[in-house]
Amino acid sequence: MNYTIAQAERLTGIKAHTLRIWERRYDFLVPERTETNIRYFSDAQLRKLINVSILLKNNYRISSIAGMSEDLIHSKVGEFLSLEDTENEEVIKALILSMLIMDEAEFNRIFNRLVLRSGLMHTITDVIYPFLGQVGVLWGTNKVLPAQEHFISNLIRQKIISAMESLPQPGENAGKIVFFLMEQETHEIGLLLGAYLAKDLGWKVYYLGQNVPSDDIAMTVELLEPDLLMTMFVAARNYKNDEILCRLIESRNIPLLYSGNLAYLPCKTASDCHVPVRNPAEFIAFLQEFRENTTQIQL
Repeated sequence: MNYTIAQAERLTGIKAHTLRIWERRYDFLVPERTETNIRYFSDAQLRKLINVSILLKNNYRISSIAGMSEDLIHSKVGEFLSLEDTENEEVIKALILSMLIMDEAEFNRIFNRLVLRSGLMHTITDVIYPFLGQVGVLWGTNKVLPAQEHFISNLIRQKIISAMESLPQPGENAGKIVFFLMEQETHEIGLLLGAYLAKDLGWKVYYLGQNVPSDDIAMTVELLEPDLLMTMFVAARNYKNDEILCRLIESRNIPLLYSGNLAYLPCKTASDCHVPVRNPAEFIAFLQEFRENTTQIQL
């Protein structure tokens, strides 16, 4: 794929003006040009720029980097990513790079180092969640192939599912929360992140997955009588789903937590039951407060 100088700036944090200066002064990275003389960078050049940006953040001068071989640059970047105080911004850049080149081993190395350094919950909330936001930007600008997005999403999915299986089972009186995506909704990584966080906080998690028929959701609520529902809205609006979901939460008075497209409010008349979730911190805070309030009522 090809990247304009503006897109390269957004992905690497290196100003377009700086890239133009480097082009005149050094020969380590010469952009291609279109027939109309517009600069663009290839995948390989973008990968190098991402690595260069990481070295610059760690006090290397561009004049020194320009004389390094590809192998040396990669080795130096690996050393910095192993440090305890490496900034999350640099780690996210490295994850983007592993996605672009579809390098599973590199993704695993980065992910495992993060877990050892900060624990799984902080890895998910502080790095993986904002990383997925960056992937969304790339997807929206057509700078991620479907295969690249599916590749990285499945790796993250595997990590989260494995982590969930290792968590202890919740107590008998734990609160119950049902996670689901409605019909035509298929992007489930964010929902899986929420399911992991809820289980880690001691909730009973019932994960239905993606593209769940509305009738199945209603039957599940009838059977389990959960305390909370959690979903995400990404796909185009489906008014049939709106009607069913609206009736469900109104009849049961069950709070519906939702994320993704926060402008998407399925039922205007049940606003008290709608809880928009903008990020993992808000989700965690709501679950903790809800449990505290419920415990006080029971007492």
